[in-house]
Amino acid sequence: MNPLHSLHLRHAAAAALLLLAAAHGPAQPAATRAQSDDIIATGRKAARVLAAMLPRTHLQRTELDDAIAARAFDLFIDSLDFDRTWLLTSDVDEFRRDVTRLDDMLRAGDLSFAFRVNDRFMERMRDRIEFVNRVLLEGIVTTNRDTYVWRRRDAPRAADTNEWNELWRRKITNEYISRLVAVELARSSATNAAATNAASAAAAPDTRKIEPDLADVEGDRRDPHLTPEDFIRRRYRQFRTVLEDSDEESLIDRFLSAFTQAFDPHSEYMTAARTEDFDISMRLSLVGIGAQLSSEDGAAKIERLIPGGPAERDGRLQVGDRIIAVGQGDEEPVDVLHWPLYKVVRLIRGEKGTRVTLVYWPASDVSGATERRITLVRDEVKLEEQAAKSRVREVEAPGGRRYRFGIISLPEFYADFKARSGEARRSATDVRNRLQDLIREGVQGIALDLRNNGGGSLPDAIEIAGLFIRSGPIVQVRDLRGVQVLSDPDPAIVYDGPLVVLVNRSSASASEIVAAALQDYGRAVIIGDRKTHGKGTVQTLLPLDNRNSALGSLKVTTAAFYRIAGGSTQMRGVAPDIVLPSFLDAMEIGEEFLPHALPWTVVDPAYYAVLLDMLPPLDVLRERSERRRVESPGFQARAALIARFQRRMNTAEISLNLEERLQTARTDRELDEAQRAATRAGGENSDDSADLVLQEALQVLLDIARWREVSRSAEPVARTP
Repeated sequence: MNPLHSLHLRHAAAAALLLLAAAHGPAQPAATRAQSDDIIATGRKAARVLAAMLPRTHLQRTELDDAIAARAFDLFIDSLDFDRTWLLTSDVDEFRRDVTRLDDMLRAGDLSFAFRVNDRFMERMRDRIEFVNRVLLEGIVTTNRDTYVWRRRDAPRAADTNEWNELWRRKITNEYISRLVAVELARSSATNAAATNAASAAAAPDTRKIEPDLADVEGDRRDPHLTPEDFIRRRYRQFRTVLEDSDEESLIDRFLSAFTQAFDPHSEYMTAARTEDFDISMRLSLVGIGAQLSSEDGAAKIERLIPGGPAERDGRLQVGDRIIAVGQGDEEPVDVLHWPLYKVVRLIRGEKGTRVTLVYWPASDVSGATERRITLVRDEVKLEEQAAKSRVREVEAPGGRRYRFGIISLPEFYADFKARSGEARRSATDVRNRLQDLIREGVQGIALDLRNNGGGSLPDAIEIAGLFIRSGPIVQVRDLRGVQVLSDPDPAIVYDGPLVVLVNRSSASASEIVAAALQDYGRAVIIGDRKTHGKGTVQTLLPLDNRNSALGSLKVTTAAFYRIAGGSTQMRGVAPDIVLPSFLDAMEIGEEFLPHALPWTVVDPAYYAVLLDMLPPLDVLRERSERRRVESPGFQARAALIARFQRRMNTAEISLNLEERLQTARTDRELDEAQRAATRAGGENSDDSADLVLQEALQVLLDIARWREVSRSAEPVARTP
């Protein structure tokens, strides 16, 4: 089967592995030692096979050499010590002396380097946890004017013990103040909620009361009498337990994945257990909250909310939020900071109909003080929630004439390949039907909304783009065999009227293919963030050994997408014709933020006909759009909020003064509420009038419709590029 068809183009989150394991420790029972020996022997075989497979199956055909080994070294060390606080510079310098041998060691199945580094990390970890206890016993000062550099992914490690101790004093002071601030904000929220309840009861006794979440008010989520000192001690005890309970398989997984991700961030080694998890997710039978997660700064970060999943339907969780605790049913949440990502995912997953509680830091809160709590009911992703939906909205033109425009929202390019052909549900068929419904209703323009659409079925993407053009190329695919042009074979045009396409930074893969094709043909105006996600690659899952599933699998990048104009969608994505201010542009969302992402490249353009006279001059549309936004109070307020949000996201240091932190946290909470309100707008169940991007897109559609009424008197002509 063609891997481009069997592997849907679902946006893969860049899930950096944080799988920590103790290689050595107390004497083990004979059975446990035998099990460990088997795991290590399997890992050695997997390493040898992986070293041979990677260079010949990866799209780039890159050699496994010293340069790849150097990348793998950095990825391995940083996945272990992600914030560069645990290991000393001398530790890393010592290990770096072996960097040119790592590729040879992998080919030989020699895993000793991984265990040696892990032993040192465990030694440093125990030392630092003892130091944390000493700092807490000495007492934390919250009135100084010191700062803490919280964004440490590129920061230097401590050079000596004195520097190390000072770094950790500030780190623990930051955690201590964060806890005090979180308690104070929760107490304020509960007080405000109580006041609201009282006012509501006085005004209308039967009105439904707003129930405050008192779980966070008096300190810890699980124990209202827990002091900040005890909260921190317990968090580090738990961290130590997680590390010491990890097994050799986790360490081997992390080490081998460092080599795969040195080729590109979407290539990944998977143990047998994680291969099974992947198979479950691709069959869409996974029951949970419906979110794709990655590991960032020790927390499970939400990369994407799956359309139709419980989290997306609920609407409170947003892209960029970081999950820090998970609870089952009525049980209190357990901290999952610094947990391996796969363990967090398994904790969130569960039986359909059961409840899971998540505690998370909002994306806008750099301090980690604004904890939020949400309870969701686990469920399967509902296909009906993913399905294309349409609606009609009226827009008034100058002079009072009203235009009717259709909006088609497509959250995912879905296709039920396992259903019988007559029963299969496909996004292309649904979009075609929605288009025909809107045409019968007499709409004068269409807005195709692909915001937050992370991809899906490639054949459906090609067919959907073909609904708006005559037959011709839609996308080019390059793999190890060469470049293949994939075309829409249907010469019929379902809709030839005014068309705009809405995208954002969460529009990826198949969404980028459709938007790019319609832009290259000159068929539609693309509107949205500064760029789409920029994931222009396809991964294929290959077993390391068909006869021995215990060796695990290799998810490897095997193909790349190119526009019909020749440029790749990789890295650059699709740049809209009209860019509107976006909170997502202020976040690190996109392929360009992933380590060792494949570069943007070009191939020869395909032969296609650019449609002339379908659209007004783009500079005219941009000028009109900008004029409207300058005069719009809503867009001016949005721009000011985004500027504030950008400043917060760019802040690398944070105050260690309690009063300053409280003031910052209160401001952050207000900003977070505004950002979430703006981000929630645009869903099928939302109020379209609150969706500024959609409203402006409809105004652009009006500009196109009026221009075509005046200027078009003949069929569009075509020329070849």
